[in-house]
Amino acid sequence: MKQNVHLGKWLRSGGTFLALIIMCAIFSTQSATFFTSKNTINILQASSINALVALGMTVVIILGSIDLSVGSIAAFSAVFMADMMVNFELPWVLCLAMALALGVVLGAVNAFLIAVVKLQPFIVTLGTTSLYRAIALLYTDGNPIFNLPSGFRTVITSYLWGLPAPVYFVLAMTIITWIILNRMPLGEYVVATGGNEEAATISGVPVVRTKFFAYCFAGFLAALAAAILVGRLGAAEPIVGMNWETTAIASAAIGGASLAGGRGSAIGTILGAVILGTLINGLTLMNVQAFWQLAATGAIILIAMIVDKVARGKE
Repeated sequence: MKQNVHLGKWLRSGGTFLALIIMCAIFSTQSATFFTSKNTINILQASSINALVALGMTVVIILGSIDLSVGSIAAFSAVFMADMMVNFELPWVLCLAMALALGVVLGAVNAFLIAVVKLQPFIVTLGTTSLYRAIALLYTDGNPIFNLPSGFRTVITSYLWGLPAPVYFVLAMTIITWIILNRMPLGEYVVATGGNEEAATISGVPVVRTKFFAYCFAGFLAALAAAILVGRLGAAEPIVGMNWETTAIASAAIGGASLAGGRGSAIGTILGAVILGTLINGLTLMNVQAFWQLAATGAIILIAMIVDKVARGKE
């Protein structure tokens, strides 16, 4: 029995890493620039936004739930932060903190409707994704906000030891997420709730508080990802974050998270995000049309689901 459990885990984690190696090997034979340090940094930087959002989504998925509103949370928090910086001329550190707090609050609204009002997560976050996006559009009258403080942009676009700042944000949040899921009671509560919510409630797990944590954490990381993107672009648009939830769910699924709940990992999700980033980067270098890139992404997700199915059969 233990052998089967270990085999199932290997198929998920080891299989994901092996897929990344194979993908890199294929692309390196098709493009001379793929394995350059500059392109590697491009992949890491391009993957950083999705990686952050996917880490929050992973916690929600392990909980046995879903959050379709992360892209809209990102948009609302981004334009709010930019407005505070540009039109109210508040210190950018304070504006960033306010944007992250807004992400937490919007996540808490989702959690309240799901955990307290007892509505279905899919329906709730489907509704709030439209609501939050509409508020972002109304807040800015549909226009982007430019002229962000140079100090803020300098921090986001800076390099340390040859790597861009967003990579370090991802590294820090990956470590924090891993500690929460693997070394704290809160992580055990998340897994227990996702595995069997009724049994978790009977066992004394604070299910409501656990759901609040998961959705607030996802909202926080969505807002952080939006702040990083805004800092790189130099402008905040109310349409930012479109389809972020799709790529975040895909990264978590590729990394071994079960959409049935109760299973997932921070490291696996990061690998999933890098796989998606590598796929898009490699196909772009090969001059493959965007339509085929979309098809390849879909195929990768389906393969990940099949591997997960086989892995669960081995446990």
